[in-house]
This record gives sequence, C-alpha cells and structure tokens, in this order.
Amino acid sequence: MKTERAAKPAITGRRNFISTLAAAGLSIPFVRLAGHGFPVSSMPGGRIHVFSKPLVWLGYDDLAAILADAGADGIDLTIRPQGHVLPENAARDLPKAIDAARKHGLKVEMIVTSILSVNEKYTGEIIRTAASSGVKYYRLGWYSFDEKEGITGSIKKCHDELTRLAEMNSRYGIQGAYQNHAGLMVGAAAWDIYEMMHDLDPNYIGCQYDIRHAVAEGSGSWPNGLKLLARWIRCFDIKDFRWQESNGKWNPVSVPLGEGMVNFDQYFQALRQLGLNGPMSLHFEYPPFENDQVNRSDSEKRKLFLTAMKRDIDKLRSYCTRYGF
Repeated sequence: MKTERAAKPAITGRRNFISTLAAAGLSIPFVRLAGHGFPVSSMPGGRIHVFSKPLVWLGYDDLAAILADAGADGIDLTIRPQGHVLPENAARDLPKAIDAARKHGLKVEMIVTSILSVNEKYTGEIIRTAASSGVKYYRLGWYSFDEKEGITGSIKKCHDELTRLAEMNSRYGIQGAYQNHAGLMVGAAAWDIYEMMHDLDPNYIGCQYDIRHAVAEGSGSWPNGLKLLARWIRCFDIKDFRWQESNGKWNPVSVPLGEGMVNFDQYFQALRQLGLNGPMSLHFEYPPFENDQVNRSDSEKRKLFLTAMKRDIDKLRSYCTRYGF
C-alpha cells in the first residue's frame, strides 16, 4: 500500500483559469492538423481499455482472456453492486482480478465505481486497494439534483462532496473521475462539472470525458465543453450513437463505433490540439452486448462478442494511430 500523504488538493484560481482558457483554447478553432500538429513523440501513450459491464458473466481469467484475444490493452473493471468486484469484497477480489489481467498482458488503470462520498461504507477500502494495485483513475457514480436545493444548491453540495473525495484521493495518488452523461443527472452539461470542480486539483478529481454523451447532450456545441473541462480530463469513454424514434419519442441508441453521429476525426483532432491523452474505456452497449432479443448460449456469446469487440477495437486503434495517440 502506498504511504499516505498529508497534502491537500491545490486550489486553482477560477478567474485566472477562465482567462487562460479563453486566451489559449476558446479562441482557437478546431482545424485539421496536417503539417502543424503536435509531434507524435510529445504525446503520452493512450491505451484501449474495455468497460467490463457487458462481460460480467465471465470470471476474472476468462474476462482477461477474451479481451486479450480481442486486442485490448486493458480492462476498465466494474467495482460496484452487480459488478465484477463487489464493493464489500474489494480488498480481497480486486487484486485477484488485476493479477488475472496482468497474466494475459493487460493493464487495469481504470475502474468504475458508484462512489459519491467519503462517508459511504466502502469508499476508503476501494480507493486504498485500487491505488495500491496500480489503478490510476476510478469513475465516480452520478449525482442527482435535489429539488429542495435547486440547481445551484445541488451543484454546491456536489462540489463539497468532491472536495472531500479529492482530499482522500490526494493521500493515495489516484484521481476520481466524474463522467459527463446526457440526461437529467448532474453533469449532463459541461458547466455542471466545471462548477463542481473548478477549484479542485485535477490530479485528484477530474472528468472522465464521454464523447457519445457530449454529442447527445450538446450536439454541435460539445467542443466548447471539451475545452472548458480540458484541465480536468485525464481519461476517456469511447462509444457511438444515433437518434432513434420509438412510439413518438426520440432516444439516443448506442451503435458500433463509426456507425453513429460522433465525428471521431473531429474529436481526435480536438484532443490532439488540446494536448489531451490518456487511457480510453471502450464501451459496448448495443446488441448482442445489451438489449439482445435472442437467448444465446455462453459459447455463442463468446464468438459474437469477440468479433464485435475486435471490430470496434481495431476502429478505435486506427483513430489513435492516425492522430498520434
């Protein structure tokens, strides 16, 4: 286990940051980078992790084996109720899952939790175990708006919770990352997340940026939100979607990478221009992984899942190669 450190998260100057962002980022349009981009050697290496949610039916060794066969670099492991590791068993089972991954040549730099507060029963145990096992980022749960507190009051409460989590994270050298997620929860809009963490050290609290949800929520304005949150972004969620009408209601529906509305060329150009890089969690949230209408055997699922995962991993890797990640 890492030695605890007493350092508190550094506080950034909000007005100074906005001025810097305006000067260095918001005034710069997203343009094609041919001939004047960052040299590839200046960019830290991004790694493709796979979000383990749709593979929860597999044990640790089988999970690692199928993802290694699919060409993944790592596992974004679920440590939450009904996840691969149950929160109450984190100290015992997380090291086992990580050992299985390493045996197959995979990293576990990212995990997914439901943590929202330092006061939750298993928060400290999960964070300590993850950090001592080499995990760099844990995804937080999602906050809901409190009708009594209103929008601004709710965000203030979230900020206070994140401040306490940042202090705990600083003792173990790990970042808690909040995912932007389209819908009615806190963090659908980039400004929610900015207000929650505008004065917190990004080494310990940040945003796990999800381009699928950013496009679904912000349509053409997502580049502004990406620039606003850039300081706090160290890891990413990757998936695609398109709008689909059902019974008179339009909903975002996940699809294979490159078959939806996310302009990944524009996205990777933007990441490169902003100097953003880090581990990526590739999500599989379409049939046969989810909402599959066919009752399949485990052997059928293995074959279908492996083919689909290879396709999306190869697609994502082609973007990483093209833009120097």
